[in-house]
Amino acid sequence: MAGASGTMADQDDDRMISDFAKPSLGGLEPSITRPTVEANNFEIKSSIIQMVQNTVQFDGKDHEDPNLHIAGFLEICATFKINGASDDAIRLRLFPFTLRDRAKAWLISLPSGCITTWNQMSEKFFEKYFPPEKTAKLRARILSSQQDDGETFYEAWERFKDLMIKVPRHGLELWRQCETFYNGLDVSGRQWLDSYAGGDFGAKRPREAFELLEKAARKSYS
Repeated sequence: MAGASGTMADQDDDRMISDFAKPSLGGLEPSITRPTVEANNFEIKSSIIQMVQNTVQFDGKDHEDPNLHIAGFLEICATFKINGASDDAIRLRLFPFTLRDRAKAWLISLPSGCITTWNQMSEKFFEKYFPPEKTAKLRARILSSQQDDGETFYEAWERFKDLMIKVPRHGLELWRQCETFYNGLDVSGRQWLDSYAGGDFGAKRPREAFELLEKAARKSYS
């Protein structure tokens, strides 16, 4: 008889067919296993949760910066301590409150209990929203940065630094950053910078060169 065969589990299950279609809590276990806390009276105040929800929210949209999101979240976490609670215990309990919409759905979709430490949480977050290929793409933008037509020295330098901020793991040493920016200036920009540096910008040591770029930008802005 067609359909008569089945597993032992199917045969032993006495639920009706309609019961299988009903919503249940199965499969909705949280992806984060929160560390235990020794303190009996452990509690994260609602005011802290509200502050997190009001100041550091991430939807998972393309224009959002995951690096700034994590930095902002850690900045808030650094403002308070709870006796008996580790940093991981606090961060793993608070971080879900910083996510909403697509980002919240992503966290819920992860396997149950797959996250047990803050390092794991941040790694999975960056794997999702700042994967290696995105880092490589933005790093290439830094290395190919050019001063735009009509762009002042100050504007070019600020834009270059903004690119650097977006890629904290760009891997470019300080000397390479300075050289890349210098090479991306137009002819008049390089001539002006060499003159401001006393003749040859390339003769400066990396830290000295970076500080000189900061001063030169302020000088050109004033």
